[in-house]
Amino acid sequence: MKDFTSVILAGERADRDPLRDETGVACKALLDIDGTIMIRRVINALDDAVSIGSIHLSGPTEACVKSDAGLVDLIDEKRIDWTPPGPSPSTSAYDMLGRFPESQPVLITTADHPLLTGEIVDHFCRDSAQSGCDVVVGLAPYDLVRQTYPDLKKTVLRFRDGGYCGCNLFAFLTEDGRRVADFWRQVEKDRKKPLVVIRLLGLWALLRYKMGWLSLDAALAGLSRRVGLRIGVVILPYAHASVDVDSVSDYLLVQRYSKEASARGAEPETGAG
Repeated sequence: MKDFTSVILAGERADRDPLRDETGVACKALLDIDGTIMIRRVINALDDAVSIGSIHLSGPTEACVKSDAGLVDLIDEKRIDWTPPGPSPSTSAYDMLGRFPESQPVLITTADHPLLTGEIVDHFCRDSAQSGCDVVVGLAPYDLVRQTYPDLKKTVLRFRDGGYCGCNLFAFLTEDGRRVADFWRQVEKDRKKPLVVIRLLGLWALLRYKMGWLSLDAALAGLSRRVGLRIGVVILPYAHASVDVDSVSDYLLVQRYSKEASARGAEPETGAG
């Protein structure tokens, strides 16, 4: 398997954020989860993955980076690379992809992914590299997520063959695949509205989705035709692959789950196997 370059998107979406206000942190990436800041948890997961050759940060701001001595040390020691964030995650992704050779496979994830592990990253990168696609997105079965984390609120993509949750894992595998980052910029504001995104596939696809007739494979085929690329998914058998921190309630739940796992001396429950 080729080494992937990895990018962590760690910018901020808004000047005011209830999560930052509640916790008092300068930026969300510095939230403490059971004794370790969130972005460091993501860095550790990527560092543990055998598929990852290098780690690059897009954000947080320079002021936030300088407020954490551990991050400063990692950057000074050139164990990770840091770039100021763009005005939005999709713009940051687009800009970062332009920094790497066109033949270099790139994994993009986010700083608010505190339960990410090297095992998840390697599973996703391995299956993505074998997919034959230009771009691959990570998903987790909603039933698995709901069973493992019943209190967690997630946006659900509901298809004929089941519901799925996003995992904030994206593999860009070819030169053509990088065009998806520009498409991402067009739909980013509606990322939490599945019906708006499905509407891009056309009225018939929207009606099929509303009626529960649209399968995941049909949606991928339609989106691939719409963008002119081969877009695929990796279905991950890990409930915690879908856990991110978007709100105060998410933060409190993740803190609880992480502390319970630490007390057991184990990783967070996967729901797999």
